[in-house]
Amino acid sequence: MQAVLQRCYGSPEVLTLEEIAKPTPADNEVLVRVHAAAVNPLDWHSVAGWPYIMRLGSGVGSPNDPSTGVDFAGTVESVGKQVTRFKPGDEVFGGRGGAFAEYVVVREDRAIALKPTNLTFDQAAAIPLAAVTALQALRNQGHIQAGQKVLINGASGGVGTFAVQIAKSLGAEVTGVCSTRNVDLVRSLGADHVVDYKEEDFTTSDRRYAVIIDNVGNHSPLALRQVLEPNGIVVIVGAPKRGPWIGMLGGVIKGMVLSRLVDEQFVFFVAHLNPDDLTFLATLASEGKMTPVLDRIFTLPEVPAAIEYLAGWHARGKVVVRVPPDLTHSQNLKPTPNVVSNVFNESSKRSMTLSR
Repeated sequence: MQAVLQRCYGSPEVLTLEEIAKPTPADNEVLVRVHAAAVNPLDWHSVAGWPYIMRLGSGVGSPNDPSTGVDFAGTVESVGKQVTRFKPGDEVFGGRGGAFAEYVVVREDRAIALKPTNLTFDQAAAIPLAAVTALQALRNQGHIQAGQKVLINGASGGVGTFAVQIAKSLGAEVTGVCSTRNVDLVRSLGADHVVDYKEEDFTTSDRRYAVIIDNVGNHSPLALRQVLEPNGIVVIVGAPKRGPWIGMLGGVIKGMVLSRLVDEQFVFFVAHLNPDDLTFLATLASEGKMTPVLDRIFTLPEVPAAIEYLAGWHARGKVVVRVPPDLTHSQNLKPTPNVVSNVFNESSKRSMTLSR
């Protein structure tokens, strides 16, 4: 089969499309023919090996695992003899390392669920990591209740577009923060109020919120506290991508320290993909309460271009990679000319130097 692999750290140009052995499912595994995969910020962080602290887990000099991608949607091709939840022909979606490939194997009890019948494979592939992050940020970390006021900072991005819709489905009064060009989009997702950050700084308004989901990290914890209700919660999903060593963790640490001094809480978490939450999200989609927003669709040979486009931080919703069956074998991959610009900064360039 064909798969996009990463043999070293650097810009997306280090990725290669290679022919590797098609996986065989174990007794408790499902073999999925991938039709679509989605790109997440995690992917470009993994490619660049930045911030450098990530390499303690993924490999100091080069990646321990060359496979790339996580989110997938496709059709079950075969199952192990112990599998009972799925059968060949089932349309599924989920999360598994190595999703930028023609096939992926997933344990039956891990992050895989039946695809909503009203969604395309492209739409279903957009759900797993971003929507689960939004759900767990709102429900598990923010503990939102019906009627509460919730603000989504970065409402037009991958996590943000899902967070707006999920918060509305849970009965919250939602305010979305985005740029001018995305105001209509965020409003169409069901936001009760939309703040154009180019025209207004939400941290200086009189409105107060029980929960703030911060996907951007462009305001200090002290500024966010000014618009929190008493005992309110800020859930930090994104933060400034500054500092080559610990990156966003600097802002997270400041929030955690402040939480010890005030009644309000600043929480950072890492989403955990699981079948129950995927099934919950599939139900929301089936009921028409959540629809993935797709920005652009690339093909498997264009994975570097897809990652570089997402790294520009201006994607509206999700960036998806379609996996066609007729791929050219063992070719080097390059970002598509005139489609994306080189947005990898000096930190990424330093990352490339360290990997040599």
